[in-house]
Amino acid sequence: MMIRTAEYSDAADLAAILNEIIALGGTTAHLTPVSGPIIRQWMDHDPEASSWVLAEQDGAVIGFQFAEPHSQLPPDAADIASFVKPGITGQGTGRALFAATRDACRNLGYKWINATIRADNQSGLTYYSAMGFKDWHIDPAAELSDGRITGKISKRFDL
Repeated sequence: MMIRTAEYSDAADLAAILNEIIALGGTTAHLTPVSGPIIRQWMDHDPEASSWVLAEQDGAVIGFQFAEPHSQLPPDAADIASFVKPGITGQGTGRALFAATRDACRNLGYKWINATIRADNQSGLTYYSAMGFKDWHIDPAAELSDGRITGKISKRFDL
């Protein structure tokens, strides 16, 4: 497995992974499929203050992670999102991605990283806890864009 910085040319592969996760349901707050151009727009959100990394295995993208500023967080915090191709989770991809993201966030001057996870996403909650994140905020009434109430748990990793 190789970890590297994600580039615009990777956007379609990143969208395909996220769309596969969306189609399975139950883990991401994203409910609407995305396209490569949408991923490129996300990558452009605040490129000087963001980190985008991906994992490749045998030339295929198998996961990605990004951390960036968020309007509901203080300027010394980055918000993280992680996506690994279904069927290959639990094999170290997320751990390798987080090592790169953690280092990038330190280099960008962040003091901590926030992860907000659906309360019904047990695998996501387990992953972030295994990376050393600690609960810091719980919103039991958080709802998805379709109105379903899932609750959300925010976890914090101090750099």
